[in-house]
Amino acid sequence: MAAKAPDDRKVVAENRKARHNYDIGDVIETGIVLMGSEVKSLRLGRATIAESYASDEQGELFLINATIPEYFQAGRENHTPKRPRKLLLKKREAHKLMIAIQREGMTLVPLRIYFNDRGFAKLALAIAKGRQVHDKRTAIKERDWNRQKSRLLKDRG
Repeated sequence: MAAKAPDDRKVVAENRKARHNYDIGDVIETGIVLMGSEVKSLRLGRATIAESYASDEQGELFLINATIPEYFQAGRENHTPKRPRKLLLKKREAHKLMIAIQREGMTLVPLRIYFNDRGFAKLALAIAKGRQVHDKRTAIKERDWNRQKSRLLKDRG
């Protein structure tokens, strides 16, 4: 089942690789246009956003390549698991994001899908820049050193 976030949000799907593969910039909360069977499937905690991204299509932002499996009790009213899903943003925010992704190396990466305190499905979307292999190695070394340093300080303590 889905885990609870510290601020009582029910996290359905999380993109754990995003923080490793990208340098995360601004994070924006967006709404998602979903069908009823998709919401039911999300409430069961079944979704994958690991390989997904947001894209500008005709002046609107869409979540591409996110997988929400079919809800079998829906019957023939079911949805397509990998369909593009429209993101709900204010025009000013959408325009800001569209300008950001036109810059070199910037992309819109979904970090997590969750239900807010009112029960609406939300998407945490980040403006990110892709990391090179050597940048990933440097980040790993730095993280390991910080862990080791905190252990040493704790032992002396």
